[in-house]
Amino acid sequence: QVHLVESGGGLVQAGGSLRLSCLASGGTFNTYHMGWFRQAPGKEREFVATINWSGGNTYYADFVRGRFTISRDNAKNTAILQMNSLKPEDTAVYYCAATSGGGSWLRTAESYYGSWGQGTQVAVSS
Repeated sequence: QVHLVESGGGLVQAGGSLRLSCLASGGTFNTYHMGWFRQAPGKEREFVATINWSGGNTYYADFVRGRFTISRDNAKNTAILQMNSLKPEDTAVYYCAATSGGGSWLRTAESYYGSWGQGTQVAVSS
């Protein structure tokens, strides 16, 4: 299993931006598809975005499409979530996760992801 550590969370005003990073270690990073999920207080964890192993394919939840961008740098074992035009409803703990194996790279269900980071808090004030 790859070990994942998120960073970059914080407090920002509505309309602002944050850049989350996920540093991977202990595995071959470019064999994993990466995902970002989030969990708001009192709510279930939900899918945000995913990127395939090469970075050539991405997919977003409807509520972030056009505002967030997922990317990766395989040379640096890092996945990135650039978040723009943030809204108060984006307030949550954000988790990165890794998935591998055959089949489609497009995986939005938590159950596909075997490795998770500890999460980073994002708070957006109105």
